[in-house]
Amino acid sequence: MLTFILRRLGAILLVLLVASFVVYTLSSIGTDPLNDLKGSSAANRQELIDQRIEKLHLDVPVVLRYFTWLGGASKCLIGQCDLGIAFSRSDQQVTAAVSAAANSTIQLVTAATIIAIIAGLTIGILTALRQYSGFDYTVTFLTFIVYSLPIFWIAVLLKEFGAIRFNEFLADPNISIWAMLITGLISGFVFMSILGGNAKKRLVTFGTAFVATAALMALLQITDWFARPQITIIGVIITGLAAAIGVTAISTGLANRRTLYASLVVVAIWIALYQPLQYLFFYVPQGWMLIIMYVVAIALGIGVGLLMGGDGRKEAARTAAIVSFITFFTIVVDRVMLVYPDYLKKIPQSGVIATIGSQTPNLSGDMWFQLLDGFAHLLLPTIALALVSIAAYTRYARSSLLEVMNQDYVRTARAKGLSERTVVVRHALRNALIPIATIVAFDIGALIGGAVITETIFAWKGMGSLFVSGLEKGDVNLVMGFFVVTGVLAVVFNLIADLLYSALDPRIRVS
Repeated sequence: MLTFILRRLGAILLVLLVASFVVYTLSSIGTDPLNDLKGSSAANRQELIDQRIEKLHLDVPVVLRYFTWLGGASKCLIGQCDLGIAFSRSDQQVTAAVSAAANSTIQLVTAATIIAIIAGLTIGILTALRQYSGFDYTVTFLTFIVYSLPIFWIAVLLKEFGAIRFNEFLADPNISIWAMLITGLISGFVFMSILGGNAKKRLVTFGTAFVATAALMALLQITDWFARPQITIIGVIITGLAAAIGVTAISTGLANRRTLYASLVVVAIWIALYQPLQYLFFYVPQGWMLIIMYVVAIALGIGVGLLMGGDGRKEAARTAAIVSFITFFTIVVDRVMLVYPDYLKKIPQSGVIATIGSQTPNLSGDMWFQLLDGFAHLLLPTIALALVSIAAYTRYARSSLLEVMNQDYVRTARAKGLSERTVVVRHALRNALIPIATIVAFDIGALIGGAVITETIFAWKGMGSLFVSGLEKGDVNLVMGFFVVTGVLAVVFNLIADLLYSALDPRIRVS
């Protein structure tokens, strides 16, 4: 393993050297950093031109300039990056400009990537298991439509209906009877299609989902939930129990009682800690506190799983850790919601769901206000990016799983009498994830490079806008700063994908 990684790191270094030389040379030849000054009417124009030539070493051949830049970039290996200055940004250090842009882009794409991977793989697996059903045809039709839509059109629609219209609703929240009925019908059809079965089972599923959804909408209207949204301890209990049952069913099956009980114990612990945590959140509203608590949540799940798991303690620890993380995350969301009424008083009158920028300027308030404000700004661009990625992952996951399900070893597993859950999760799914791992790895690296169109529409100052600005103004150092981040991430995630292959399929050896 170590030999393989070292050999790949050597190849990565060579690739980055060649690619950086090509990018630097083409950028230097294809752009003119003096263009803005040449068109200037300033009296000291020639003096300004001479100063920039001296500052950027434009009187030196391109190849020598590249090696000068490479000398500063190589210092990144010892944590002292020197990527030059960005003249288009008032001589700001490129490292500072790239750091700010990368931070903004990571905020934008992290949630979108996680949602897209989870939702896309889940929907793709369900459609593969229900091949040629009405659910499969419907999802296939919708994914083709979403995948073919231009991202700027999706973003504009989200601004209109996800922000402007929804903000109008939040200003005077009122759910009509027709809205309750239509939402219930849609929910009934969705659950009926996913669960399938004979006509009687489908009808029962449809009726149950319809009544439950319509009743939930009526409860939200009666309690005026949209004016003062809360999860409360009741919501935490319901979410925790659902997570314990759902994650256990997928991970080990509900027949594994030790794992199920370990997950339920973790939920019970967090419910017992719900009220004490409210005091902790009030008196210590710091980001480091949340990070520590998330680590504690995972460690708690692992500890309970190891103690109660018996012979299957490894699976129990994994399952309980996931359930613990979900339950604690629900408690955090509940705490963020408590500041919603006060948040409304501090933001502009444009509405709760923001359409421009990554934060509200000059917003005062503690960590919970900042988290809610960040969510309000992240919501629309995250949905825009996630929708297209979900459509792609759904298609990839479906085709990959269908191919694997027809393999001989899957038929052999069924012939041995294994349950369908075991056949799908332990035998088919792991092998189906191999091509998906490649796609996900490259997509993450590409997304960090910046979603240029989405950033432009939602006025995010991320990596995409940084790259476009550098090209337009001929700021080669800025372009190379972009390349360093995206190039390194691309090859690193490619290495991670190679390592994942051996983890997913024991037949693949890293050698």
